[in-house]
Amino acid sequence: MTASVAQLGQIMQLAYVPADFDAALAHWLKHGAGPFFALDHVALEDVRYRGASADIDFSMVLGYWGDLQIELIRQHNAAPSIYKAWRDAGHEGLHHVCILVEDMEEARARVAAAGGKVEQEAMVPGGGEVIYVDTGGGPGTMVEILKPAPGGHEFFAFMRDAARTWDGTDPVRKLG
Repeated sequence: MTASVAQLGQIMQLAYVPADFDAALAHWLKHGAGPFFALDHVALEDVRYRGASADIDFSMVLGYWGDLQIELIRQHNAAPSIYKAWRDAGHEGLHHVCILVEDMEEARARVAAAGGKVEQEAMVPGGGEVIYVDTGGGPGTMVEILKPAPGGHEFFAFMRDAARTWDGTDPVRKLG
């Protein structure tokens, strides 16, 4: 059997780095995703882009469309990153999908065996880790592999539960 990144788990998120962040957010809200939870100026640790240290200033909103998480990302500075490279190339549409794992060492080994290349990586405060893997298929085929920090699964469940009972009010809620 050929090694595959897909064997790590189920896709739980679709992520976008839109040219027009506000229009993308309005689109998802119009089509029933939400509420969205805003994390401004996300503080990751030990961030590396293509092996070099990177000081990426970005914000995101996370919301659910059914059981699928939708992420919209906006980078605020010109630091090299997977987000800036995407925007500089003029791409639009799906940027990456996300898979949650409990064992990042196993995930890295599977990525290497499948011929994937880690483009960006960071430590998540509180004990998590994230890698973004180019699977070699062109735009939209990047895979985020996230080992959530303790409490991460519960945080995602909180957002998913909020979406299930959302009445359309307070569509963007600030966190942190």
